[in-house]
Amino acid sequence: MGDAERNMGPGMLLVSANVGSIFEDPDNMLPVWLTEFLSTINRVRPQFIAMHCQEIGGKNYETSMQHVDVFLERLLSSEEMHGYDRARIFLDEDFKTVESFTALGSFYFVHESIRNASIYDWQARKFRSLSGREVYKGNINSIPFKHKEKFPQDFFPNFRWSRKGFLRTRWSICDSIFDLVNIHLFHDASNLIAVETWPSAYSNYRHRALEHTLKRISEDKHEKVPHFIFGDFNFRLDTQSVVKSLCATAKEERIGNDGQIKRLVYKEEGSENGKVVLTLEKKVFDHFNQEVFINDFKWLHQFDKEPKRFADRLQELDITFPPSYPFSEDVREGRQYMKTRCPAWCDRILLSQSARDLIQRGDEYTPVYHVMGSNVCMGDHKPIYLYFRLVPDTDIFSALVPTLTVSPLRP
Repeated sequence: MGDAERNMGPGMLLVSANVGSIFEDPDNMLPVWLTEFLSTINRVRPQFIAMHCQEIGGKNYETSMQHVDVFLERLLSSEEMHGYDRARIFLDEDFKTVESFTALGSFYFVHESIRNASIYDWQARKFRSLSGREVYKGNINSIPFKHKEKFPQDFFPNFRWSRKGFLRTRWSICDSIFDLVNIHLFHDASNLIAVETWPSAYSNYRHRALEHTLKRISEDKHEKVPHFIFGDFNFRLDTQSVVKSLCATAKEERIGNDGQIKRLVYKEEGSENGKVVLTLEKKVFDHFNQEVFINDFKWLHQFDKEPKRFADRLQELDITFPPSYPFSEDVREGRQYMKTRCPAWCDRILLSQSARDLIQRGDEYTPVYHVMGSNVCMGDHKPIYLYFRLVPDTDIFSALVPTLTVSPLRP
């Protein structure tokens, strides 16, 4: 074995995927989604895969949860997944248990080339070695290999219920220990409210829930280790500022009745017949030119403010791809946004500073943070992935495995 090969850590693939759409139209969308996902596996050939899914079973989960078994069977039986001899899959499917149902699905695969891999037992407070493939589905509340919480209902005033929460697992891979947190935060229910002010009420709801998650991670009885948090954060742009930028030379018309605004229409001043630049309704965000979001998206970064509120604790690699939501759910339109919401980077992979120190860097080890399925329909959310090499065999993590004592992390 040469020095380069000996110093190369295992390839890690982290994927965030809101899959609600594919279960609404499984005949057309599920095959396309799986093909694109598996082609990514085949291209990067990771040794460890962590896929965090939200909205397992779709939005109409009472009728479409049955399709999850088909999704799972096709994934596990695919040729691309044959080399992954160990797997742990957590599917929170029990929608009848309203007080704990999150519709989160966390998929973890370990390649046969990795000898040293174990998962944490949160009840026994010790690691368990992995063997075979295990699927935990339905009501998974008693499974000891995950820490799952649904956010308190009072986190989202004026809404009767939600499925939002987080699911956390802890891993030891090649003597490196880290937490992987699947998260789903609350969405923007109305464009008309979101455009009123910044931060919007919805942004504040998300802020509170993410603060709660970080607090639970940092203050629980378990040892503190690096953590990767990835899922559908539902982060939105500063909509008020985006609209002002898009409509700088347009005149606003407010349409409604009984003192309630139902529609905002922005028309270009001085243009013949008053060209409509943007129309806003509760669930309508219709701009005349989608290119400003698809190909010329860099100008939007200045309005991506929600993650910055956590910059002291969470980091992210540079975003070089268009907003991940809301793409068309028509399988013929892989690059078109729906005219429902202002496009935003809802789906993210965030990491603690100590987790960032686990990413191997160098000319041969450049991490890749990108969108999956740029040109095909993957549902209203495009999956986001981070591929990197794990820093290999550090003395610090070798010491952490048997004792779980906290040690300073090497950069």
